[in-house]
Order: sequence, then C-alpha cells, then structure tokens
Amino acid sequence: MIVAMRATTSATFEIKSASLPLVALLLKSLDLQALASELKLRFGDIPDFFDQDPLMIDLSPLEASAHADVGPAEIDFLALVALLRSYRLVPVAVKGGSPAQMAGAQQAGLLFAPDAHLVGARPAPPSTAAPALASSTAPLGALVIDKPLRSGQQVYARGRDLVVMAMVNAGAEVIADGHIHVYAPLRGKAMAGARGNTDARIFALALEAELLSIAGVYRTSENPLPPGVAGQPAQVRLLPGPDGDRLVMSVMTH
Repeated sequence: MIVAMRATTSATFEIKSASLPLVALLLKSLDLQALASELKLRFGDIPDFFDQDPLMIDLSPLEASAHADVGPAEIDFLALVALLRSYRLVPVAVKGGSPAQMAGAQQAGLLFAPDAHLVGARPAPPSTAAPALASSTAPLGALVIDKPLRSGQQVYARGRDLVVMAMVNAGAEVIADGHIHVYAPLRGKAMAGARGNTDARIFALALEAELLSIAGVYRTSENPLPPGVAGQPAQVRLLPGPDGDRLVMSVMTH
C-alpha cells in the first residue's frame, strides 16, 4: 500500500547543498614578518588582485617540514588573519595543522576543512620561500587588449587568460590567472598563473621582458634572457624538478 502525505514547505527559507570557490594559502613559514614582506612584494602594487575572496589556510607544508624531535610551533592566527585581511582576503577555514594549531585556528574563528583539496596546482615541496597561492577554479575565457600598454599601466585578467594585440612597453605589467599571449614585443612584466595555476604559460612574438613569472616562480632582468631566446617568438612555461619548479623558455618555430 502506498500512502502519499502532503509536505509542509517553509515560506521563508530553504536549505540546500552549495559549494564555494576558495583561494588557498599554503603556509611554508611561521615567520609572519617574512610573509608580510613577500605578500607586499608580490601583491603590493596590485590592489585589486583580491576582492574579498574567501581563503583557506593550508598548514600541510609546515607539517611536512617539521622535524620529528621538534614539536609543532604555535601560530599567531589573529595576526595572520589580520595580515591576510589587509590584502582583501577573507580567511574562513584551515586544514593540515597539528591538534594544537587547529585549536588555535578555531579560537581565531576559522573552520576546520580537512577534506578541502587544491585544484590545478602541483603539491609544493617543503620550503621557507614565498607563500604559495592556489585557486580552486580554473581560468575561463580571455580578456583582449588592442592598444599598446605604456610604462606604469597595468592589466589584470582575473580568472581568465589575457591576450594583448599590441606592444607591452617597459614599465607596464600584464597579469593573468591563466595564460598570457602577447602578439607583439613583450618588454614589461608578465605574470601568468597569478593564483597558482602551474599549467599557465606566457607567449610573446618578441620576448624582451623585464620580469617573467608563473605561479609565483619568477625571473627578473638581473638574470638576462638566453641569447637564443631574447627578442625571438618564444613561450615560457613551468617545469617541476628535484629542487622545485623552474621557468623554461623556448623559441617557437613555424
């Protein structure tokens, strides 16, 4: 016998499952002063890079680098949260820490997220280098710029690729969460995979850049471009190695 009963539906709310795109901070060092310096170096001149983005703090790199005979160090989560908020990030969750660290995070108002995982980023080896940022969403679409970029100008393709049809002059900056394509001389700064996309690449018809960066791994003009690549149609990509990721430049042939 089948019995159908009338259900009561709330007129004021519904509860449903939802997912939230998060940015992840892979914390590799407990030195918050060094972290502040690295954040300022990487994002200080890009005030619109983050826009109240929810963030998860991943403590796994700290656990991986801890010595067996040394207990997990305490983290000043209130200071860490304040630092991240100053860059328009909104820390909401934490994972990968010791029980004591997770308790400290909870006292600072962070939620436990043990099942959260990164999307589109290779695991980083233990290091005390700059913090790694990874996005949980892949770049979509493309932003197309038709005019030359002069010194002091900056273009950021948030969440997508960037295509520039004219010259990027020295002192200009092109930034993208995905790939960067410059169909003209690239003489300024180019930062692809800005939110941790290690598969991002930089393409230019004439590579003469002051700075090249993919997913936070960068090369400045202090290290000149290889003679066979400088001024040539070239691509820049990131390759993993035993000592960490490295930038690889190669000439594009017809």
